[in-house]
Amino acid sequence: MDGYAGYANERLDKLRAAEYAHLDARGEVYLDYTGAGVYADAQVRAHRDRLARRAYGNPHSENPASAASTELVESARRAVLRFLHADEDEYAVVFTANASAACRLVGEAYPFGRRRELVLTSDNHNSVNGLREFARRAGARRRVVAIDGPELRVPEQAVRRALHRRGLFAFPAQSNFTGVQHPLRWVEQAHDAGYDVLLDVAAYLPVHELDLRRVRPDFVPISWYKVLGYPTGVGSLVARREALARLRRPWFAGGTVAAVSAGGEWHWMAPDETAFEDGTLNFLGIPDVEFGLSWLASAGRDAVRRRVRALTAWLLDRLTALRHTNGRPLARIYGPAGLRDRGGTVAFNLLDPDGRIVDERLVAAEAAAAGLALRTGCFCNPGAGEASYGLSRRLLRKAPHPRVRTVDAYLQQVGVPSGGAVRVSFGIASTDADARRLLDFLTTSYRDRVPDPAGLTPRVRC
Repeated sequence: MDGYAGYANERLDKLRAAEYAHLDARGEVYLDYTGAGVYADAQVRAHRDRLARRAYGNPHSENPASAASTELVESARRAVLRFLHADEDEYAVVFTANASAACRLVGEAYPFGRRRELVLTSDNHNSVNGLREFARRAGARRRVVAIDGPELRVPEQAVRRALHRRGLFAFPAQSNFTGVQHPLRWVEQAHDAGYDVLLDVAAYLPVHELDLRRVRPDFVPISWYKVLGYPTGVGSLVARREALARLRRPWFAGGTVAAVSAGGEWHWMAPDETAFEDGTLNFLGIPDVEFGLSWLASAGRDAVRRRVRALTAWLLDRLTALRHTNGRPLARIYGPAGLRDRGGTVAFNLLDPDGRIVDERLVAAEAAAAGLALRTGCFCNPGAGEASYGLSRRLLRKAPHPRVRTVDAYLQQVGVPSGGAVRVSFGIASTDADARRLLDFLTTSYRDRVPDPAGLTPRVRC
């Protein structure tokens, strides 16, 4: 990795060998950190040791086992706020199953209506796109700010034009498709226009710092396995208390009420963030978030960011330089070809010697056979995928035809050669050996080759 500043770090090399040896145990290469982080052995040991020390019970009680769980859950809340540099007087932490559940909490309780609309960027994960159904049911207007330009960015002027009423504005800090990092100053611009802001940090937070003293979104959904690799099944909605108080839940559940009557058909919601924590929390997993955050800090977040940046630059340079013998490019990169305002997520399609796109399903099958864990499909981000293929909104509104019943038929109807792209992403345990293994696979498998698409399963992962 000579010539790529920031890669060299002896501590990260030692951590990879000592704490992430399971990545190499089967001769496989992990290249899907945007899909899920990777856990360290230390995280697994900490979970086991904690459970071996004593019994932990359902937090909704006062017995010793319950009190022990409550203490750890509350400690984890404080750890999340410290990680995000958030003032506990301003922000609250609601524990959820994942980021999607956090988005649903906002969508189902937000006061959409004729006077409160929803504005989305077309570059959004489906868990954010789904908010439009809550807005639709409430009769609220929905606006979509389109991706534009060769780098597949959302123009800032278009954002400003869209924010002229009141409501909720939702966008990702970093695209999970292209790696584009959208300006965090949009949060304050939206506030000035009278909007609440939901900031999706799923692809951003594992490598980059979010300081809620400087950037103050109203709602921040998080899946902790994306950031820490472990635990799964634990997420958070980090919300400004002022914004949280404006939400009105359409139902209540165990754990969310201070008092309730079955015969009288009345209830009082809990007065704090627990009003949004349905049922029994994952009290055995939530404490692992606190340990994971301390582990991530000990690894050195700046060192991880620098290494991911160096690996991303190296891969972008190599993909751009790949050529068939006839001189035609072997890869088409989606999003920025350089590092300006982009993260460690790289999406691309492979091209055959005649310039045709190699079906990503073939790449998925052959990469898996070669021991490469990468991602293919549209990555639950249809807006960025549609922009990558230059599909107009007019065309998309005409499709699919009612008689279209297969993915391949749909792709043919809208005129695209593949259902998605190939995505590679780097993280805390990534090394130059991982990146070189990928490049060797791409070069030896697809240079000067015209793939036979026969036998592909018509399946798109969105």
